Amino acid sequence: MPPPASHYVRRASWLRAAVLGANDGIISTASLIVGVAASGAGRAAILTAAGAGWAAGAMAMAAGEYVSVSSQADSEAADLERERRALENFPEIETDELAAIYQRRGLAPALARQVAEQFMATDALSAHARDELGLGAQGGANALLAAFASAVSFSAGAALPTLVAFLVPLAATVAAVPAASLVFLAALGALSAWLGGAPPLKPTLRVAFWGALAMAVTAGIGALIGKAV
Repeated sequence: MPPPASHYVRRASWLRAAVLGANDGIISTASLIVGVAASGAGRAAILTAAGAGWAAGAMAMAAGEYVSVSSQADSEAADLERERRALENFPEIETDELAAIYQRRGLAPALARQVAEQFMATDALSAHARDELGLGAQGGANALLAAFASAVSFSAGAALPTLVAFLVPLAATVAAVPAASLVFLAALGALSAWLGGAPPLKPTLRVAFWGALAMAVTAGIGALIGKAV
């Protein structure tokens, strides 16, 4: 008997948040460092900008994730309340809706009706939340935990180019930070693909391409401003 297949879809939510935070931390901080360095600024100004960008980015990620998750939770709670009232006031209509959903998924009409009635008799709200509204049985994410995770993943990403900028000679910053950051981004893309059970080449190239583009744009802007000022 073959072993059961491994599925990675349950990792999708936390993997997306972690990759997004780390990717944003690397790209935004590296781009900021390269832009300031390309303007001709000294090491103190470069590291100050990196630290400020790190703190601002981590807080922005945390606040954005908290607001996003909280807004989604509010919307889901409102939907569930409307569904609860509909089940109380119009149980037959709600049974018909559930049976129609199961018919669209391939069940014969009689069987779909039987399944709908069975769910309505046991846990109608959960059945409608899952099959009509598409809400997961485990509920939504914790807003505070999501905010903390986003801030931590952003900080982990931001620390990498900041450390490179601190260690390399000042004259090599514009070249060393983008090169190291592209390696970090490629490794992040490959790691996220591996954790998600996907082929690594496309995610690696995708993350590296957008990171290179962002750093090239900010380097160009920094050089132009440095010459103008």
